[in-house]
Amino acid sequence: MDSPIPDYLEQILSNVWDDTDGEVADYIPELAETDPSYLGAALCTTTGHLYSTGDCTVPFSIQSISKPFVYALALEEYGLDKVREIVGMEPSGEAFNELSLNRYDNRPVNPMINAGAIAVTQLINGVDSSVEDRVECIRAYFSQMAGRELRIVESVCESELGSTDRNYSLAHMLRNYDIISDEAHDAVATYVNQCAIEVTTEDLAVMAATLANGGKQPVTREKILSTQVCRQTLAVMSSAGMYDGAGRWMAAVGIPAKSGVSGGLIGCLPGQLGVATYSPRLNEEGNSVRGVRAFELLSNDMGLHLMSTEDRYNVHSIRNVEDTADATVIHLQGVLNFNAAESILYQLADYEWDRRRVVLDVSRVTETNRMGWKMMKEGLRRLREAGKDIAVVDPDDNLTNRTLSDGTEVPVRDEDPAEN
Repeated sequence: MDSPIPDYLEQILSNVWDDTDGEVADYIPELAETDPSYLGAALCTTTGHLYSTGDCTVPFSIQSISKPFVYALALEEYGLDKVREIVGMEPSGEAFNELSLNRYDNRPVNPMINAGAIAVTQLINGVDSSVEDRVECIRAYFSQMAGRELRIVESVCESELGSTDRNYSLAHMLRNYDIISDEAHDAVATYVNQCAIEVTTEDLAVMAATLANGGKQPVTREKILSTQVCRQTLAVMSSAGMYDGAGRWMAAVGIPAKSGVSGGLIGCLPGQLGVATYSPRLNEEGNSVRGVRAFELLSNDMGLHLMSTEDRYNVHSIRNVEDTADATVIHLQGVLNFNAAESILYQLADYEWDRRRVVLDVSRVTETNRMGWKMMKEGLRRLREAGKDIAVVDPDDNLTNRTLSDGTEVPVRDEDPAEN
């Protein structure tokens, strides 16, 4: 049985495909040549399961999505108190490249705008590091987060360096107030190289899931960052990751996120998953138009909003799987939400089905949400399509809608065959 999750992601993309609003970033010549039709999505759980669809392996430069990851690395190297000496953590309410600092202490207001990112980047690998060594440190660290070797796209780097007067202005302003000690051109060179690291949508989903997983890379299982660093990074992303659209983002989507002007967008649901989309057309705030819409649909469908009152926790969703004389019985327990359904479907995908009949026992399920049950129904439908007879045991009538995507209904058994 194939997981229905890639198909669900494809459905989300089809719902936003026709939206052609926005324009590709043209202030960086290399980005201006990007095909605006690209559209991809990927989701990685904290258990290391990666799902993707669309243009999910098309490479593009990470741009400002690099900011939270470098901020996390600086926190890991120096601690929060030291990093706070040069950058705040308040939302700016301004554009990402605004020429402004905190009027009280001349620090950039947060690390997600360009001024703050430049200040943070020059901390990496020690304040006396060369540009080359600092850039390599960042590239190697991003590769750890992605679980594969990443490279810097020199053509993007050269293109941006030739059109980055505003960032030079920011760096000179930071140096004027002793926020950075690097020469302005060196600070910008490091930052631009950082933004030119090449990733795919799948890479970003895994990197986002690493932050959501408390710093443990979910695929390689390598511990890269501390849980405290990830908590701090996600907190700042939640208030400042979407620039002057951050308030609207938190109201509509409700998860820590970060965008980039190449069209990438990541979101992190703490303890559960990382999500990424890629679509190059941007809105006025510099955020991907179709990416924002896709995230809104995902959040509403999957119950991802951090302010949601839904119970989002589950432990060992499959109590056990039992082969009886005439059926394979899957005993579920706890809360059946999207995260639980993903885990269940992943475990069942490679199960050796020796019985023709498959029965889903939900008598110990305490609560279901719409998306979790929708995923499970699609899994049952695919099992039936593969030649199995399907049914559920639901003595408390928890499953109010048993209609499958093909219009048929999941049959109900009055009793658990495992008890006979």
